[in-house]
Parts: sequence; C-alpha cells; structure tokens
Amino acid sequence: MSNDRAPKRSSAAGMPDPASDAQGGPRGDRPRKPRGDSSRPQGGSAKPAREEQRSSKASPARLAALDVCREVRRRDAYAQDLIAARVDESRMAPEDRAFATLLALGVASSVGTLDEVLDRALNNPADVQDDVRDALRIAVYEILFLNKSPHAAVDQGVELVRSVQPRAAGLGNAVLRRVVAMKEAFPFGDPTRDVAALARLHAFPLWLAKRLIADLGPRAAVDFMRASNEPAPLFVAVNEIEATLDEVRSTFAEAGSAVEPVEIDGARVPGCLRVPDPRVLQDARVKRLFAQGKVLVSDAASQLVAESVLPAHMPASFLEVGAGRGTKTILLQSGALRAYGSQMELVALDNHAFKTDLLRERARTYGVHVAEALTGDATELDEVLGARCFDAVFIDAPCSGLGTLRRHPEIRWRLTEERMGELAALGLALLRSAAGHVSPRGQLAYATCTVAHVENNAVVKRFLESPEGAGFELAPIAGRSCVATRLAPGTSDAHFAVRFARKR
Repeated sequence: MSNDRAPKRSSAAGMPDPASDAQGGPRGDRPRKPRGDSSRPQGGSAKPAREEQRSSKASPARLAALDVCREVRRRDAYAQDLIAARVDESRMAPEDRAFATLLALGVASSVGTLDEVLDRALNNPADVQDDVRDALRIAVYEILFLNKSPHAAVDQGVELVRSVQPRAAGLGNAVLRRVVAMKEAFPFGDPTRDVAALARLHAFPLWLAKRLIADLGPRAAVDFMRASNEPAPLFVAVNEIEATLDEVRSTFAEAGSAVEPVEIDGARVPGCLRVPDPRVLQDARVKRLFAQGKVLVSDAASQLVAESVLPAHMPASFLEVGAGRGTKTILLQSGALRAYGSQMELVALDNHAFKTDLLRERARTYGVHVAEALTGDATELDEVLGARCFDAVFIDAPCSGLGTLRRHPEIRWRLTEERMGELAALGLALLRSAAGHVSPRGQLAYATCTVAHVENNAVVKRFLESPEGAGFELAPIAGRSCVATRLAPGTSDAHFAVRFARKR
C-alpha cells in the first residue's frame, strides 16, 4: 500500500480532485485525437499494467494513473470512463484510488500546458517517445500543480519512466530536475497582464482563454477557468415514475448520506438532490435504487433544462431531438408526471441506432413511456417524420461541451475553433429543420451544455433571422429570457436553453 494521499490542490491552479461521478458531457462527434497519438508505444514495447505493478518502484496510484493516461492517448478515450473501469474497480486502497483519480484527471485537464513545459525542458522534444511522455506528464503535473515535494515527484517520475522505458530513466531524471528549476518562473509571465500566462496558470489553450474572455468578460472568464478545474459535485435525479423524493432521501440517509435539495439562482430544481459523498453510491441500498430505476445520475443544470422546456400545459405530442441514451427522456417524463399527473406522448429521435436501442432499454428500466424511438438525421426531419407536427419540440443540441469541463477535462485540448463553428452550424440546421414540425401555437426549445457565444446566442439570433425562424419569437423560459447557468465551485455545470413560440 502506498503512503501517497491526495494532497490539497494548489490554490493557483486548482486542478481536479477525485470525483467518482461522470455526469453530463459533450454531445455530437468525438473530438479529434490529441497531438502525438500512437496506437502502440514507440521504441520498444511497454510492459503490461499488471507487470508494471509487480516490478516497478513507482507507487500503485501513479502506475494506475499512468495506465489511464496512456489509454486516453492511445484510444482517444475519456479519462472518467477509464477511471471507472480501471481505478474504481481496482483492489487499491481507497486513498490510492483517490490519488490515481486526481492524477489522471489532472493530466487530462492540463496536458497541453504540461507538454509545453516539457518541451521547454527538453533539448529535442521529438526525441521523447509517447510512452515516456505519458510518464513525465504525471510527474510534471505533481510538480507544477500539486506542490508535491520535488524530491518525491522526481524520484517517482523516474520510476514511472523506468517502468515503460528503462533506458530513458536517466533522461527522465534530467528533464524533471529542469522542470523543478523552472517551477519558480511558472506560468512564465504575469497572469494579470499576459493572457498566455493566464492560460498556462489555469491549463487552458491560449485560443480558448481568449475566446472565453471575449464571450464572458475578463473576470467571468477567469472564474470559469478556475471553476473548470475544481472537483465536480455529484447530483442525482429522483425518477417520479418509480419513486418518491421522501423514499430516496430516506434510503440515502440509511446509507449514511444526508442528501440535499438543490437550488439554482434561488429556484428549487424539483427532484434534484446533491450527494455530498460519492462513496455512498457503493452502498447496497443505494445501488438498489439505481437498479430499480428510482434514481439516476444527472447534473443539476441538466435537470433544470429538462424541467424548463416542459410546456405550461400537457402537450398532445412532444418530440425530443438528440435523445441519445435517454437521460433527458427520463427527466422529461418524470417531470411531466410531476407537472401534469401523467407522462407525455413522447417521440424520441437520435441519429445513432445503438443509442436508440439503449434508450429503449433504459426506458423499460425507468418505467418511461416512449411512444416511438426513431433513428434518423434530424437536419432532414421531413425525410424522417414526413408532415407530422408536434405541440412541443425539444432539441438537445450537439455542442462543444465547454460547460462540462470538470467531468470531461480532455475537451479543452481536443476542441478547435473550426469544430466549434461546425457545431454552431449544426445547431442552426437542427432548428431550421425542426421549425416546420411545430404545430400552430406550439413551442420549440433549444439547449446546449456550453458557454460559447457562437453556439448559443449567435445560433438563436441566426435562427430568428432565417426564413424558417421568421414565424417564431422568443418566449420566457424558467421565468427569464434564457436558462444560462454559470460555472462556480460546488455548483452545477454550465448549460444554456431558450424557448421559441410559434406565432401562428
């Protein structure tokens, strides 16, 4: 058993703490692969993870983190998914699992900054093979963002390098000692005056830091970057179809966790509970709640959006576009039962057949009524639906996912300005396609989990100016012009939603 403990975060960098939940996330196509991706290690074969555990002097937590980081690079995977499979289910001590999670998420969130620092410390960055760079990143993250003892970070970093490339241990030692010497100058400028230094301090790409400042303003952008590196809180939604709020709260209390009701901007989110300690999810009584479809993990802002897009009165028909694996579908029908006394006549649509199949399976587990689960291209709804119209249409649009960076830290380094523009164009195409399938006096709602102006406000403006949008006007949603939750430590993710009303 390792003596490592998850240390207190650096107040300057604020990198992620361990978090066992993986709520929310980017929608749409998977981002592009990061620089230096390789399907197999270069310059020799890396040892299997179990062999590393047996032969290396590196701590179990660091070896587990290395395993996750390596697979994130090789497979273009998300760290949270790998942590759930390789760390949470491991036989490591709880403190080792927590430290491995901290390291893996920290490296995923700061990989571009770590590579920049490594390249400064190397005589020739191209000489370092991918598997060695994986190991060095972990040590550099500890040095720069965790304030670990330089001696311990260097010593363990060298052992990580040795575990994958024994001949590179000397190089690793020299490079890490240079990084220790460079630490005092990091982030290589005054963050209050130099945007590049500010971006390094919070481990953001420079272009994205500039975009956030332009969209949110300097102070809000800094707050957003800082909060994006904080641990993600855990929220669950009570499925009113299968359980009551009191039943769920009582079960969590019996398991030793006093769950708390949630408010956003002073308004209660119905059926939403915050779970202070994620470890309670391992309790058999709580696991039973999930197995019976009584609760599901969902960010509070996502729950707020689902609640807010429900019409004031029961619609005769409801179309959900971008239904995915059905999380919003469950939230919508649970909210409908709460608001109207019964579930809606809901049609769900996604462009991936495997997601449609998963939605049907989850709908059965959660007791959700889905009138039809369709697979098709939502930018060509005439081909999918013919002339059918609905009292309410809800588009859960593919987006960059910037509002979910605490849960999917890789996004910031995989996203590009070009891709953000493509997603904005897709959102507009979805709105224009859906406009013709809204009944007279019906409503059309649009939601994302990003803070990017180009994907939110700009899409709304372009839709209203389009021929298809000319027959619509903005309508209040949740008592205001739009839902736009802000990211701050301990709060929900950042989501956006608007509602359009058809004029006639």
